[in-house]
Amino acid sequence: MNTEPSRRDFIKKTVGVGALLGFPTIIPSSVLGQNGKVAPSNRATIGVIGCGSQSRVCVSYARSARAEIVAVCDPFKSRQQTRAGEWGVQHRYTDFRKLLARDDIDAVHVVTPDHWHVPISLAAARAGKDMYCEKPLGVSIEQNLAAREIVAKHQRIFQYGTQQRSSQACRMGIELVLNGHIGEVQEIYVWAPGGVPGGGDPTPQPVPEDLDYDLWLGPAPLQPYSPDRVSNRGAWHVYDYAIGFIAGWGAHPLDQLQWWADAVNMGIPVEYKTSGSIAKGPLFNTVYQWQMEANYANGLKMRFMDTQSAKQLAAGLSSGMGEPLLKHGNGTLFVGSQGWVSVSRGAFNTSSEALRRQAKDPGPIRLPASQSHTGNFVDCVLSREQPVTSLESAIRSDIISHMGDIGIRTGETLKWDPVKETVLGSTDAVKMMQRPMRAPWSLS
Repeated sequence: MNTEPSRRDFIKKTVGVGALLGFPTIIPSSVLGQNGKVAPSNRATIGVIGCGSQSRVCVSYARSARAEIVAVCDPFKSRQQTRAGEWGVQHRYTDFRKLLARDDIDAVHVVTPDHWHVPISLAAARAGKDMYCEKPLGVSIEQNLAAREIVAKHQRIFQYGTQQRSSQACRMGIELVLNGHIGEVQEIYVWAPGGVPGGGDPTPQPVPEDLDYDLWLGPAPLQPYSPDRVSNRGAWHVYDYAIGFIAGWGAHPLDQLQWWADAVNMGIPVEYKTSGSIAKGPLFNTVYQWQMEANYANGLKMRFMDTQSAKQLAAGLSSGMGEPLLKHGNGTLFVGSQGWVSVSRGAFNTSSEALRRQAKDPGPIRLPASQSHTGNFVDCVLSREQPVTSLESAIRSDIISHMGDIGIRTGETLKWDPVKETVLGSTDAVKMMQRPMRAPWSLS
């Protein structure tokens, strides 16, 4: 494939040729970064893989002086055309492997259905690209653990798409907890929107001419095409492609929990008792309602549930703790010996106004500050520092979702070995840590 030279190499080569021939080299000010412009060597070039509705967030790259979108990719040609037109992008692809083969792309933003997140991220790492991967992480625990190769072997920059870490309110709330303003943490509540109890039409229909359906399915089982299958709701609520909102929405508040847990070296819970309901189809068949009771190794209890279950629980909580569960559709509530703090998208609540005022100067323990999740990713692509949401943290929080899904499907109380990183005491649950992948796709 003919590709443009690296922007960083361009300046070196141009200046070198000028010196060799003995005459001044004239380089446009936009290349050198003069007159307020950012030099190409200080801009990150981005390829967007997946051009559905969730890809709209990528407009921030097109508007940034420090990044540019140079190519887009989607199995739907019509979606490629729409995004390329909106962002002024010339290069469009149906197969992500062709985009990854370009040597003028620094990083990719993966905005695909969940079953493609880890396979494409691994392929990007092996191609020398950094990546921003939308949440959740893998469709199995095996995929989550395999994703470690991205950073450990290939030393890539990985940003997880839990953008609430770039919310000042979420950061300030968690810093209150970390600096001891609610005393010792005694219990944690996490909640997120549930899924759908059923629905979807699996009736086979002809594949649209603009869709490479085999590539859309990728490693998922071969199934007849239907519009509902490749819709957003299909990508979210068909078990071949996702485990449902227990991960798809749960990733956000669980990530807030994990941000705190990583800072205090808590890891993830080691015991999980989860009940819930699985959608009855005819197409949608993921968990749509759940209640998890989990215990950490030190005995700390965490409860994770869907929003409707959280509202039912709220009435029984004391000291105003139920208010954030009723007020916010998702969130993480830390209950301590001296008060409580709740964080959710764009907001934090406290048990008292005095506690809230402490957030402006919470103490010496601070979390990384980011004002923009995509902006933080671009900065790290250029600086080579790991971004605000690390891959290791993503692996840990996503495993919690899978333990809930597996627990509901097996009906068993599950234990997690944090050293061997496996489920203990259940043959069925251990088998569910993996998912077969349709040939020729694999994690290797």
